[in-house]
Amino acid sequence: MKVRYQADADLDRRIVSAVRRHEPGIDFQFASEARSGGGLRGLLDDQVLAVAAQEGRILVTHDRRTMPRHFAEFITTRVSPGVIIIPRRMPLNVAVEWLIMIWAASEAEEWVNQILPLPR
Repeated sequence: MKVRYQADADLDRRIVSAVRRHEPGIDFQFASEARSGGGLRGLLDDQVLAVAAQEGRILVTHDRRTMPRHFAEFITTRVSPGVIIIPRRMPLNVAVEWLIMIWAASEAEEWVNQILPLPR
């Protein structure tokens, strides 16, 4: 099955827009589109991880500070489609290239319970 992405509420919206524009075949959901339009804003990390898991989507976030800890706790009792952490200072075009490459070169099953902090 192909990788599907879920943007965290903190993710720069330009990343989602650019990925969608460059590769329309990628299923990448804005944070506001999650939970049938209820969005992710205001949810705690473990709740965001649960929503992404329920929808079978890899969570894409900038949250390098708290998300790794919450992810580690989450996968002790539940299954996650995975998490990708994009550095805030990463140029937009580089972030887009990474996400498209991951989508093109891998399957969703390869990311289960994996976390990938992209290089700064």
